[in-house]
Amino acid sequence: MSRLHRLQVIAPVLAAALATGCASVGDLTGAVAGVATGAVTANPALAAGAAIGVAAATDAGTKYVMRNWHQAEQDSIAATIGAMPVDEQHRWEIRHPLPYANEHGWVRVVRVIRTPLAQCREALFSVDDDNKQQRAWFLVTACRQPSGWKWAVAEPAVPRWGNLQ
Repeated sequence: MSRLHRLQVIAPVLAAALATGCASVGDLTGAVAGVATGAVTANPALAAGAAIGVAAATDAGTKYVMRNWHQAEQDSIAATIGAMPVDEQHRWEIRHPLPYANEHGWVRVVRVIRTPLAQCREALFSVDDDNKQQRAWFLVTACRQPSGWKWAVAEPAVPRWGNLQ
């Protein structure tokens, strides 16, 4: 298979990967790796193995990055909640190293929860979609920990979920 023909096969697959978002990136990169390996070796078993391995590695890497980004988002909101008095509204924002999934919105602490075991705050926060001119509101609890304010609900970004994500 010539280099030009390989590019003609791979380019549409890469364009489809960019158009479909994160959910199918692993499958598409696996397909590209399988096609490229099959074109070089002419061995279908090796091509299938390469496709499966690349797809699995890409999926794991994507999930790792998204988990870290979600945790950074949660930490940003929790830090804003921890620094606020009740009934004030402040802006929150997260900027990732890549210009993807950068989020922002507003936070308002609605009550303080003090117990002998923990100091927590319940807050409303929004996630603003500037393109659609929409704002979605959510309720969250953040609690003070030795390392700072943290999200109190077990979300997939919480490390204890481990490989179950």
